[in-house]
Amino acid sequence: QVQLVESGGGLVQAGGSLRLSCTASGITFRHNVCGWFRQPPGKPRELVGIIENIGDEHYVDAVKGRVSGYRNHAQNVIYLEMDNLKPEDTAVYYCTADSSFRAVQEQRSQYWGLGTQVTVSS
Repeated sequence: QVQLVESGGGLVQAGGSLRLSCTASGITFRHNVCGWFRQPPGKPRELVGIIENIGDEHYVDAVKGRVSGYRNHAQNVIYLEMDNLKPEDTAVYYCTADSSFRAVQEQRSQYWGLGTQVTVSS
């Protein structure tokens, strides 16, 4: 059984930082494309960024320059480091994984976590 579990969310003031983690069981992140998505209150889920198997990272303009993602293959964990957080970053953050880049990009991934709440106060 595959499980993705996000952690690291919380309440932070604008300008602060958080590091989100996503731990996998039942799959190996090394063999998959990984993605981070978020769902702001009252809005649909949206892409934050994608980390390819080879390590290339792609982020949406709204977060570019403020986030970085990386993998710990030994522990089968992926991270999303977020700096200079803004109130508009408030959302539930989800990690996802799939063998297909396009599936992740189009939110058709096989595997999703349940999310972790990030709240940024002004």
